This record gives sequence, C-alpha cells and structure tokens, in this order.
Amino acid sequence: MSTTTGAALNVLLDDLEDAAGTTPDAIYEAFTSWAAASGLPPYPHQEEALMSLVAGDHVILATPTGSGKSLVAMGALFTALATGRTGYYTAPLKALVSEKFFDLVDLFGSANVGMVTGDSAINPGAPIICCTAEILANQALRDGGAGADGDALVCMDEFHFYADPQRGWAWQVPLLELTGAQFLLMSATLGDVSFFATDLRRRTGTDVVVVADAERPVPLTYAYSVEPIQDLLLELVQTHRSPVYVVHFAQKDAVERAQSLTSVQVATREQRDRVADALGDFRFGPGFGVILSRLLRHGVGVHHAGMLPRYRRLVERLTQQGLLGVVCGTDTLGVGINVPIRTVVVTSLTKYDGERSRHLTAREFHQIAGRAGRAGFDTTGEVIVQAPDHVIENAKALAKAGDDERKRRKIVRKKAPAGAVNWTDKTFERLRDADPEPLTSQFHVTHTMVLSVLARPGDPVAAMYRLLTDNHEPERERNPHLRRAVEIYRSLRTAGVVEHAPASWRREHPGEPYVRLTVDLPRDFALNAPLSPFALAALDLLDPDHPDFALDVVSVIEATLEDPRPLLYAQQRAAKGEAVGAMKAEGLEYDERMALLEDVTWPQPLAELLGAALVTYRRTNPWVSDYELHPKSVVREMVEQAMTFSELVSRYQLARSEGVVLRYLTDAYRALRQVVPDAARTEEVAAIIDWLGELVRSVDSSLLDEWEALAAGAAAAAGAVAVFDDTPTAVERRFGAAADGVVAFTRNRHAFRVAVRNALFRRVELAAREAYEVLGRLDGDAGWDAERWSGTLDGYWREYDWLGTGPEARSATLVDIDEHPTDADVPDGAPRPGVRTWLARQTFDDPAGDHDWGVTALVDLDASDAAGTAVVRVVAVGPR
Repeated sequence: MSTTTGAALNVLLDDLEDAAGTTPDAIYEAFTSWAAASGLPPYPHQEEALMSLVAGDHVILATPTGSGKSLVAMGALFTALATGRTGYYTAPLKALVSEKFFDLVDLFGSANVGMVTGDSAINPGAPIICCTAEILANQALRDGGAGADGDALVCMDEFHFYADPQRGWAWQVPLLELTGAQFLLMSATLGDVSFFATDLRRRTGTDVVVVADAERPVPLTYAYSVEPIQDLLLELVQTHRSPVYVVHFAQKDAVERAQSLTSVQVATREQRDRVADALGDFRFGPGFGVILSRLLRHGVGVHHAGMLPRYRRLVERLTQQGLLGVVCGTDTLGVGINVPIRTVVVTSLTKYDGERSRHLTAREFHQIAGRAGRAGFDTTGEVIVQAPDHVIENAKALAKAGDDERKRRKIVRKKAPAGAVNWTDKTFERLRDADPEPLTSQFHVTHTMVLSVLARPGDPVAAMYRLLTDNHEPERERNPHLRRAVEIYRSLRTAGVVEHAPASWRREHPGEPYVRLTVDLPRDFALNAPLSPFALAALDLLDPDHPDFALDVVSVIEATLEDPRPLLYAQQRAAKGEAVGAMKAEGLEYDERMALLEDVTWPQPLAELLGAALVTYRRTNPWVSDYELHPKSVVREMVEQAMTFSELVSRYQLARSEGVVLRYLTDAYRALRQVVPDAARTEEVAAIIDWLGELVRSVDSSLLDEWEALAAGAAAAAGAVAVFDDTPTAVERRFGAAADGVVAFTRNRHAFRVAVRNALFRRVELAAREAYEVLGRLDGDAGWDAERWSGTLDGYWREYDWLGTGPEARSATLVDIDEHPTDADVPDGAPRPGVRTWLARQTFDDPAGDHDWGVTALVDLDASDAAGTAVVRVVAVGPR
C-alpha cells in the first residue's frame, strides 16, 4: 500500500476522535469505510471478525489462505490505537516481523509503529509494536498480566506455530500470562480450536468468537497424477494453468527438477525474449548465479531459502510479471514466497523431518495446497499430487500396452524402493479430506522462564506455581515441569542468584515474597542474543599482544552464532578427507582409520578455552544454561586463507546454500560490530570488520541495508517502505587485498606466519633425518652449506639421541616470531634487519625437554612478496 493510504489511517484516527468518538460502532464504521475506499471491501467473515474485535471479544480467525486475515489484523491494530491501548503484532520469523513493520509504518505513520527483535529495537514505546513471539512471551513472563500493556490487543499471526517443538512455548505463554489482553489468533491451518476458545474464556472472562466458516475466495480443485511430471508441467503451461509452483522437500531436488526442464519447451521464444529483456543488466554471480541465469532464460524459476535474497526477489518479480511459467521450490514455499501461484504440484507426500522420513501431516499438506489460486486473477486454483515414480512408470507401461491383455500380463510391475516410505492415492485422499491436526502444547521450563518470573513484581513463587500447574499441558500424575523448575531453582540458589529471606524478615513482613533475586537482571537479558554478554566477557581472556588476537576475537564471536550447517558439514568432510590421507600415509589399518574418523569434525578454535569460561560464567549468569556454544571457523578461515565469498562457496561446493552462508556472514558482521568493544577493536580487528561488511555488501547488500536502516531508525523516520537495490555495487575482495585485488603474500599476517613456521620446521625435519645436502641447497646462499650444518649439529647429537618431528615438535609454543626486531636481537655476525624484516626462532623438541637448541632465521618480507613464499635466511643454529 502507498504512503498516502497509510497517512489516511492516521488522519482517520484524528477525525474519529474529533467527530463520532471512539465507540465500537464508530470504530467499525470508520475502518470498514476506509477499507472499501481503499479497494478492500471486507468479506462477510472479515466483517464478523472486525465487529467482534471492536466489541472487545477475542477472535480466533481460522480462515483459508487468501481470505484476508491481514485486513482483520490491520483493523485490530486500528482498534487498539482508537481505544488507547498498545497493539502487538507477532510472527514466527524476524523477516516477517520486519516486513510487517514496514507495511504498518506505511499505514499508520512512523511515530505510531515500533519493532523489537533480537537485532533491533526501534521506537519501542510506540502504540503498535511488531515483534517475534519470543519477545512478547519473555515480556509477559517478566511483567505478568499486571504490566503496563496488560490490556493490550495482541495479533498472533501464523498461530499454528503453537505446535512447533522448539518454539511453540512462545505462542502459549502470552495466553497464560496476559489475562487482561485481547487476542486475535490467526492461521489457515488451526484445526479444532475449541480448546483455545474454552481456555481463553475461562482465563479472561471474555467471550471468544471463532471465525472458521469462510469460503475460500478462490476455490481449489484436487487431483492425483500418474503422468510423468515433465508431461504434466508442459500440459499445465500450454493450457494456461500457470504459474505452477512445483513443491519439493529438499533444495537439491528443486534445483535438479528445474534443470531437467531445460530439455523441454516450457516457454515460447517470445516469452524467453521477454525474460531476457526483463533481466537486462542484472549481474549474476558465479556458482549458482550461472545456473539460475540459464534456468530463467528458459522460463523456469527456482526459489528456496538457500538462495541469495536478490536471486529470490528476482524470481518473485519475474513471476509477478507473468514471465515464468514454472517455479521449482521447497515445501516452505521459499520462506514466505511472494508470487502469484495458479497451480501447486506436490512431488511427494513424504518428507524427511531431520530424524526420519514420514508422511506429511494434514496441516503441512493444507499449508502447501493453500498457496494455489490467485485472488483477483483465477476463478479456481489447482492442487495436483504426483504419484511415486514407480507408480508412474507402471502406468506408463500399461498405457503403452493398451488393451492387449497379453502384453499387460507380461509387464513386470515396479515396486517402491526397499525401506522407502511410500504413498498412494489413498494417502492423498486422506490428507485432502482431513482437517489439520489439533495443535498440541509444547510448554517447557527454562532458566530464562524461572528468572523472568522471579524478577516480576508481586509474589513470584505463586506466579511460578500457577504457570507450572495451570498451562495447556495434559494433566499427569506427576508434573515434570514442577520437577524441572525445582532443579533450576536449586541451581540458582547454589549460584547465589536467588535467596530465601531470613526468618526474622519474614516475621516482620508477613505476606511478602520470601524468595528474591540477589542480582539486578538486565531488562533485555533474554530478548537479544543470549550469549553476546558472555562473548564480551570472554574477550577479556585474550592477549591483545598475541599475533592471533584479531583472529581469536573473531572466533569468540563465531562461537556465539547459529551454525551454518551445510558449510560446517562440508568443512567436516574436507577435514576427514585430509585425515584419511594422513592416516594412510602412516600405515593405519581401515578399521583403525574409521574409528579415529569419528572424532574428526570441522575446525573449532578456542573450544576448550571458551567451554571452560562458559562454565565459570554460568555461575553468576545462570540463564545461559539454556544455550550452548558453537565454536567454528568460517570468517576466521576466510581471513587466514584470503578467500572471497565465491571462493568459499566453490571450495566447499555450496552453490545451493549460498543464502545460508551469506546470512551467517551477515550475522557475524552484525555481531562483530555490536559486541566487540573499543578496547578490543585493534587496527586489525577493525580491518576485519570493515572487510566483512564490504564483502557481504558486494555479494548482496539487502540484508545489511535493511538491518542498518532499522538500527538507525532511518526507515521508520522516513515513514516509507524500504527499497533495497538488488545489484551488488562492488566486487568481492579478499581480506588484505590491495586496490587492484592482489593480496601481497605478507599482507595476510596470519597466513604468512604459518608459512614462516612451515619453512622453519622444514629445516627441523631435514635435520632430524641428517639430510645435510638438502639443507645445504636450501641455505647455502646464506652461508649454511652442508658441511656447516653437519658440523654445527654434531654438537646436538653429542647431547641427544633423537630430534622430535611429531605434534609436540610442531607446537606453537616452540616458535617465536618477532615482527619488530632490533639490532640487539640479531645474533652476532648476522645481517642487520631491514625495514621489512622479521626474526624467527624454531626451538627443537629434544628428548630431555631442555628446549635449548633451535634454528634462528631472518624473514625477508619484500623478497617473500616477490617470491610468493616465505623467504627465510638462517642466521644461527644451536643453543640460545
């Protein structure tokens, strides 16, 4: 909607107060008149919901996709403003919250709308707040129903997330705690909501209106297909039943399906020319960008969460313009895909949920099917479910045999793959006809919950007991939540975070709470990244003078971020491949290799240090007990190896997961900017942060642009929908690269230090084998020929029997690199250091552990840059 339309709602509120007043009838008449004038005349079910909301009732809106739930939510928030209450809009994903924030700013004006997520808090005192369900739930736990917004009007979108195993608690807690609030619960797949209606009425004493009998604006037809999918898609496109969304349950399958369609003519020559014109000079990057460009020019789109945002928006835009007949995506419909879909083709009725393969639930099926049919465009939407491949093959063979009974008997029927979860037309009919399953409670108790309730005013023990015994969980003989709460409470007492008031105090203050916190919890201790304060504390454990300080700062921050799993699994595979090669070289047997590989994982720098630090930190900050560290090396590896985004994706073959990698790098950049204090922001740390921001922006600037606009409040202040450029404005740059893109060999100090250590250790390995001729060829120009090496090391062999070259010998503690040596540091008789010279010493691992012998060398940085390798000049061999 336009800014002009949004401003009209503000004016409408003013006119309402000046004229008719804010009676329910006046509010309803004003809003519905505005909606009709805006081209959105309410359907009967919307009118019923709006009338109930202005009358003060709770509303459960269980109407089909495309039936206008957003207009009802808008009317609810309008009602909240008109009656002087706070209005909350909650959604499951930060991206959806952000999208709704911009929409509402456009409708109600920037002064009336705020947003609170884990990343940003913009205008948090506004009368309309957009937030994730977790934000509202934690606020409800902290304040209870007696908070400042106890009479708020709460719109909970996508309420079917109530049944999500990990996050469902956040949709339940506000219903339990905000007994003075008015609720609008919305979803197209709620199923039987009688429990919620009864429970809300009991807790609040307010009537609950269920609106669930709306007719779908665009009715759906359902079919079960045994036709080969390419033939089916061609028929749909040629009979004007597109755009078609082809649903898969893995990103890989979606891309492979799209690629298979390039062998058939999905689009005419004219349509392909229109796509090419629409693409114009859009810049596709390497990797998946090359694949997507080719697909789009064939009239086929791909849309899934692993793609870069600018690629997803491009596919949406082309589909909205009617240029793509087929879009292949995943069952999430591309995480809120915003495209007009005429027909949905479901390729399977089974999915792998992370633990096992299973049939779709009725809710999942109807969530997918509901995207078919475009209001205002189509008179009907189609949902077509494909039979399993073996059934299609059998049908094809039977069709080829025709009516010849002899040929039909000879056909060897294919069967479902062994162990596979199969589906049939009966499975399809069951899902088609079934209502969504009843939503099940996912209530659970955490340290954060207990601490939040203990911090609220009033009697926290009574409030906690009520929360644990009067929730949506089924009654049991023994309450596991009470037991869990007692465990947490004991840990809090042990940590000294809570205490019992002395008996004397209790006698003097009868009726007052006897359990109290001994610390002042930060107001937002559970609302933002919970381990960020720990990261800030952990930075104090690092040595600012250590050469790897900047990299260690990065590793601390990375350990607090969510894992980009496709990348970490790829790193693990690479690490296992290297380990197998090393073990084969050592002659280990197969069984022994396989056993040792169980312990090989992706790089986890500082894991031991941070793990021990977190144990200590939990003693005084027990709420972090609900969270785990995730040590990893993504940004660190990119810095050490001077890699671009494209090189990282290429090395680990992550073309289908570019979006996942980019989101991780964006989160890392945000965290580095927000968490690292000035005291730890050395020149090199600042350089890494700046480089990472530039790199992310060069790949796809939208994620950063939106965050920075929100963080600055710029978008809200402007009162307009933010628009972000889809085209990168810069080329990717490696860390340490000059303006011409070239990375001087010594510019990346971390990688160069490794090269120096390797060069010195090469001398140790040769010395251990007494390979003096090779040593002489290496260092003869520096005056260390074979004879000199042999004569000098005779002194070592007179003292020791062997020279270690194992892991202990490679320890960083046996290497000392001075990047700023003086004349006094250099052994007598050796050349004096120049402007760009390091002094390095590799200490020998001797049998006695004396660690007195070693190799000392000057490192010529200019020569190293010219040679592209570490140029070292041995100046001394012997004891210190």
